[in-house]
Amino acid sequence: MEFTYRYERQEPQQLKYFLKEQGISKGLLAKIKFQGGKIFVNEQRQNVLYSLVQNDTVTIVIPDEGEHETVLLDETPIEIVYEDQHLLIVNKPAGIASIPAQYHPNGTMANRVKAYYKQQGYQDQVIHVVTRLDRDTSGLMLFAKHGFAHAKLDVQLRQKQLIKKYQAIVAGQIQELTSHGEITYPIARDLSSLLKRKTSLEGKSARTEYWLTKKDQQVALVTILLHTGRTHQIRVHFAAIHCPLLGDELYGGAMDLGIDRQALHCCELDFTHPFSGESLHFEADLPADMASIKQAMSE
Repeated sequence: MEFTYRYERQEPQQLKYFLKEQGISKGLLAKIKFQGGKIFVNEQRQNVLYSLVQNDTVTIVIPDEGEHETVLLDETPIEIVYEDQHLLIVNKPAGIASIPAQYHPNGTMANRVKAYYKQQGYQDQVIHVVTRLDRDTSGLMLFAKHGFAHAKLDVQLRQKQLIKKYQAIVAGQIQELTSHGEITYPIARDLSSLLKRKTSLEGKSARTEYWLTKKDQQVALVTILLHTGRTHQIRVHFAAIHCPLLGDELYGGAMDLGIDRQALHCCELDFTHPFSGESLHFEADLPADMASIKQAMSE
């Protein structure tokens, strides 16, 4: 894959520092150097010690990544929300894990995406998951189609410039929900379980912002923005205010109101395209199980 830049400053700069400013890490530079990549300045091969001057044109050629041979193929079709040469966004169904695990090497979104890449004949078939979701959470998942895109998107994640919003259906003490609120209990491991988390003063800081979208006497639909990324954060926080997610058996959610998985869906994704600089916004409608409960709510 090829990327071209123009050096516009008046003062000279060493090429390696310019490339670092473009988000090219030492690891990627090493890959370019040792795995068949190339660096050109004004169409001439150069090394990273070259001194750039104004109006120089810099082109880098990143070698193809091939594939993770250990990632198995699952040819189940995927629902593509957006795709270009750098990004792939899919709508993940509930009940499907994001990535393989030791005892579950197949049947995940990563396996399905790899099969799709192979069907399309893409040169880069390494799976780069940027935003993963729990197995029983549905909605938008972002994949980078090569390592350079993944690195640049990770910067946005760390700087909280990549925004995910969720919708959840909760029950319990929903009369206590305000039209807009925040839950800020710290979250720690629950030592009684390998999976479970709990609120604890000894835990890590966590902040969940929500908006009450719709409710009736039994259930409420909330839209959620995470300001931190703790494991099970949404599920733990709403359980802590006595409004657990429907279908969330692990955290005390009601199992008799029409849904048997945590009623949680990643509905919006906002970020800046890592190469064009365009502001991108994507939405995914509620899946059928959550949509039917929403539809049944009285106004």
